[in-house]
Amino acid sequence: MRITITGRNIDLTDGLKAAVEDKLGKLEKYFTSDTDVFVTLSVEKERQKIEVTIPVKGHIIRSEQVSSDMYVSIDLVEEVIERQLKKYRTKLIAKKQSAADYFQQEFIDTETDEEEVRIVRTKRFGMKPMYPEDACVQMELSGHDFFVFRNAETDEVNVVYRRKGNTYGLIEPEC
Repeated sequence: MRITITGRNIDLTDGLKAAVEDKLGKLEKYFTSDTDVFVTLSVEKERQKIEVTIPVKGHIIRSEQVSSDMYVSIDLVEEVIERQLKKYRTKLIAKKQSAADYFQQEFIDTETDEEEVRIVRTKRFGMKPMYPEDACVQMELSGHDFFVFRNAETDEVNVVYRRKGNTYGLIEPEC
């Protein structure tokens, strides 16, 4: 595993680099030696953020963690990526995907105690055309973090979602 560490608005000390390499080094049991891991450490006011990106043939394993202490963020990001990998392994085994070339064979062969993804509820609702701004209002009224709607301008199915900082995002299909 090749770990590349960069910093934004932070002095990359030997201690920080060692902490990142130590924590993410635990992930070596999952990956082959030629897997690249990109780590970005940044500081914004009192927010200590770490972003880890691992490109794996057509997919990206990624986690971003924020806390008031960079070392806590590093610990959290390693736990999240490990959880993601265990879920991803189930998909690899089920689909026999070619991305398996990036992982250690022992990792793929180990039994998983994770449950399969289960859909436990299905909702159906009519979608009348509306503008994205109206969809945001509907989302707020429903108390959800996202809202699916038919865009009145494009007549396509879109999704609005709540972002950090009281802002909204819009997902549009790409044809």
